[in-house]
Amino acid sequence: MSEAILTASPNVPSVTEVPVRISVRGLTVAFGAFVLMSDISFDVLQGDIFMIMGGSGCGKSTLLRVLMGLKKPTKGTVQYNGKDFWNGTESYRNDLMRDVGVLFQNGALWSSMTLAENVALPLQLYTDLDDKAIREYASLKLALAGLAGFEDYYPSEISGGMRKRAGLARALALDPQILFLDEPSAGLDPVSSRLLDDLILELRDSLGTTFVIVSHELASIFAIANNGIFLDAQTRTATAHGDPKKLVEDSRTERNAMLFLTRGGAGYPE
Repeated sequence: MSEAILTASPNVPSVTEVPVRISVRGLTVAFGAFVLMSDISFDVLQGDIFMIMGGSGCGKSTLLRVLMGLKKPTKGTVQYNGKDFWNGTESYRNDLMRDVGVLFQNGALWSSMTLAENVALPLQLYTDLDDKAIREYASLKLALAGLAGFEDYYPSEISGGMRKRAGLARALALDPQILFLDEPSAGLDPVSSRLLDDLILELRDSLGTTFVIVSHELASIFAIANNGIFLDAQTRTATAHGDPKKLVEDSRTERNAMLFLTRGGAGYPE
């Protein structure tokens, strides 16, 4: 049984349990003698849009790689739904990752495949669905990402923002509980970035998907995140945890995190 955190609404007397999807405790990551981060602990709850924040070189993408199973930590534990991720075989980790989808920074679409073929690929590899059902599923996932009617387009024929959406549709192919997004707004214009943020909120609200996002885009961080962690390159640890909108107003927030969160202002202009 997975760990859960109790929450209560001030207007509702009953207490509800919010499942902990990811639990990280005492995580240390090193490359040889160089320690990139140490003693990192946090929880990601079901339905969170959890931001991994920090300046360049602090280890944001490396932490994401640890959570995705691509980099083994030096010390510490990572649990998915109460199951120890790194204390097992590669086959065991792959089974746990079946509930996870990934959107890489550049979309990572196969240029020789149509959008529908890109989304269909994980369905072909990991399900027993026939070709007709796979095509229908691929069309549904593209529609969820706002790309209905673009099934037969190639990545080179659509915009950068649309490629990010197509990558997100492929990440959704196997109906994951958790989605990892690596700099989803990188390289996008402000309008495309805002549309992608709106899509993330819609997916969270409609499907109950939990998001873990690496980002340095303050507008996106303040617009969609409800939880997060700030990694500091100087101290090589986490110096702030929680909702970025509350952290920026909290006098106890560490100085480096405060400088990052306040630089350029918070959120989109009204």
